[in-house]
Amino acid sequence: MIYGSERVKSLPPYLFSIFHQKKKKLEEQGIDVIDLGIGAPDLPTPSFIIERLIAEAKNGGNHKYSPYGGCQEFREAVASFYQKNYQVELDPDTEVLTLIGSKEGIAHLIQAVINPGDGVLLPDPGYPVYQSAVHLAHGQSLPFPLDETRGYVPAFEKISDADTKQAKLLILNYPNNPTGATVELETFTETVEFARNNQLCIAHDAAYDLVTFRGYESPSLLQVPGAKDIGVEFGSLSKSFNMTGWRIGYVVGNEDLIRALSIVKSNTDTSQFLAIQKAGVTALNSDFSSVSYNNEIYQKRMETVLPALQEIGMEAKKTKGTFFLWAKVPDGYTSQSFAEYVLDHAGVIVTPGTAFGQRGEGYIRISLSVPTERLNEAVERMKNIRKGGTVE
Repeated sequence: MIYGSERVKSLPPYLFSIFHQKKKKLEEQGIDVIDLGIGAPDLPTPSFIIERLIAEAKNGGNHKYSPYGGCQEFREAVASFYQKNYQVELDPDTEVLTLIGSKEGIAHLIQAVINPGDGVLLPDPGYPVYQSAVHLAHGQSLPFPLDETRGYVPAFEKISDADTKQAKLLILNYPNNPTGATVELETFTETVEFARNNQLCIAHDAAYDLVTFRGYESPSLLQVPGAKDIGVEFGSLSKSFNMTGWRIGYVVGNEDLIRALSIVKSNTDTSQFLAIQKAGVTALNSDFSSVSYNNEIYQKRMETVLPALQEIGMEAKKTKGTFFLWAKVPDGYTSQSFAEYVLDHAGVIVTPGTAFGQRGEGYIRISLSVPTERLNEAVERMKNIRKGGTVE
């Protein structure tokens, strides 16, 4: 007997787990694989955050269950962060909720908001977990285009009337995964207007809000007047403080949406370990110099890799956010065939653009979240196989 619901059986395997399996097989053959596929920072968690974790882990009072909504100290730190960074006031008791990473929160919000058959407007290309979460919630994914010629800003006018009538929720993500695109506050203003006109609620995934460079500062959806009436914003400490494995994030904004999400969460989890939440407080209350340091490294990596990619016929543009490069594949390849070619012949994992939606065809995503020397080696290997060589 094969166990699993029809909903689970009909869900495609998570692409990154497939590449992990291929990576494991190649490594078993003695091949040194360089993984530029998944966005997991290689830089260490700042020591001051680790020190807070150690101190709090030694405190027996933190070994009990967390309050379902997260500890007061963490929620107040999130509210303070929004006040300092965005001049947005939040009630930590009703407009902030602690998450076990933003990925979990987004998936649970979709369950909390939609009924079976309801539509969710999703960016294409976009983070594949959005579509998976809609599927598991018995919803209907309704992709809307992010066009390169528009700088990957939403083309709301291209969304059909049928889709807007079916939709209940709109998801955005800036700085954008996978394209690295960034927006100004005007885009969020247009989003709020579109959502109001079509009776939609908004979820903005701001996981990369602090991973910015070249003088760019990412705005918050909640800076738009009235955004809090219909929307929430998700944040994460994973990328900005190199805390991916710690699984700590938050959602802020509309209290009704947050209350609905908290009901789902209180029936499925008991929030994050208190010591991790309190270490997160230290991160959010810091001067962010560690974030700036990390961003300088990502920017230097990007500026090093871009010319090398152009040498092998791959066009990619400088970004102002995330640690991803969205690169066009060389002539004669699809996204999938090039990703497989690079893995099989160079031992380098890149993510095919089609993993992020149909409009990702013709592109690959390259993560800059590996040590600089390994990143340079990966590009050299790709150069070599384009000249007819192979990985040693």
